[in-house]
Amino acid sequence: MKIIICGKGGSGKSTIAVLLAKALQKRGFNLLLIDADESNLGLHRLMGVSAPASVMDDMGGKKEFKRKMNSPSPGGPGKIFGDNIKIDEIPADCITRRDGISLLSIGKINAPGEGCACPMGVLSKMVLSGLALSDKDIILIDTGAGVEHFGRGIDAKCDIILNVVDPSFESFMLSEKVAEMADQAEIGLLFILNKVDDNVLETMTAAVDQARVIAKIPQNSSIFLQSLEGRELAGHIPEIDPVCSLIAKKASGTGM
Repeated sequence: MKIIICGKGGSGKSTIAVLLAKALQKRGFNLLLIDADESNLGLHRLMGVSAPASVMDDMGGKKEFKRKMNSPSPGGPGKIFGDNIKIDEIPADCITRRDGISLLSIGKINAPGEGCACPMGVLSKMVLSGLALSDKDIILIDTGAGVEHFGRGIDAKCDIILNVVDPSFESFMLSEKVAEMADQAEIGLLFILNKVDDNVLETMTAAVDQARVIAKIPQNSSIFLQSLEGRELAGHIPEIDPVCSLIAKKASGTGM
């Protein structure tokens, strides 16, 4: 299973990704959490691990990546990675492991004037398309804000899109665009409503296609403070269990 987690900036994508990874690991799955957001610097803190070197940096940076892309290789130009790469074959420097969960970072914008993040999008597709997964392997991809991942074609390498929606008009509008693009790409889409309380529940329910809502995550002061302070996320949110159950069923070939 390869699962995209997307949404508006600040909607809680990274928080949901980590909570979901931990919940699925407790169900016996091996989790690879991929940080595909070139500007997110705190995902490893929410996991409670040290930050791994990015795959892009391990390859020598953008210039070296572009050189390799344009150089002949056994698989043809642009064929940097082979097929059927196992998770444990990813360079050790690019992986941080803990309790059955592995964290991998694609690449970051590190300096002014270094150029756009397009090479990271290309690299993300290469990694996702080349990975060979066992029945117990699940990949969660924490994307950058918005819909750029659609433009890069990253979603085409995945099985499900989970769109995190927070109580904001911008998030509601984005959910409509994500639904439109997911339908065009013929990829399954589910919504996770986040930061829900009694004051916003009615508005959120009216704004989002309820047939696609798989979970409603309530405001949680403990999780909020852990995230705010960059600490490891601890504790279980029972509202996330339906997401885990659906993923488990689909992974076994009996769901969705």
